[in-house]
Amino acid sequence: MNGLTFVLLVLGAGLALLLVNHDSGQTFGMANEDFGRMIYLVPIAGLLSAGLLAGRRGNLGQILRYIAVWLVIILGLVAGYLYRYDLQQIGARLSAGLVPGSAVEVSSRDGITEVVIHRGTRGHFQTTVSVNGHPVPMLVDTGASAVVLSYDDAERIGLDPRSLAYSVTVSTANGRATAAPVRLAEIVIGPIVRRDLRAMVAEEGRLDQSLLGMTFLSTLDSVQMQTDELRLRD
Repeated sequence: MNGLTFVLLVLGAGLALLLVNHDSGQTFGMANEDFGRMIYLVPIAGLLSAGLLAGRRGNLGQILRYIAVWLVIILGLVAGYLYRYDLQQIGARLSAGLVPGSAVEVSSRDGITEVVIHRGTRGHFQTTVSVNGHPVPMLVDTGASAVVLSYDDAERIGLDPRSLAYSVTVSTANGRATAAPVRLAEIVIGPIVRRDLRAMVAEEGRLDQSLLGMTFLSTLDSVQMQTDELRLRD
């Protein structure tokens, strides 16, 4: 293993540790900022060492090549660390574009985790939510007074919609519908988990898609709607 390969492995390991320990704020008992400074001093030390060794051999061209290589490595590491949040946003957008309706977990600049849902091709915020352990495509609807499952989705997650009493009128973006009250054991979207949640099941044929309504959204710390993305903060 040559010196360049060894230093690159050290730098890669250091960057991985910073990413893993981002939430805790410390790596090996050191603040992440201090640990990051120590890590990027490694290529500087390598640059100086390589320059000294090459200088003893009288090879000026090799010295300049070493300097150029290490400067590129240093600038790349510093830029990656300084723009880590922007790179995370780019990754989230790529994920949303490749997998429409995916809920992407990101960390904001103040260290708080958020779930980002990107606007779909039809102009709505849609994503797949785990309901009682089953994936259910849902439309995020702040106009719905409750989480509302379509008749088919309720049947698919193990409920028996034929035995329910459809006695409640709920408001949705599509108007009013008659629904039956139920309790859902668990709703999960990204890292956000809610248990024993009040919900509704719409009558058969009254709802084309299940709705993630206010009985879930109102439990969150914030729901921020921007031009093309919806941010959910637990």
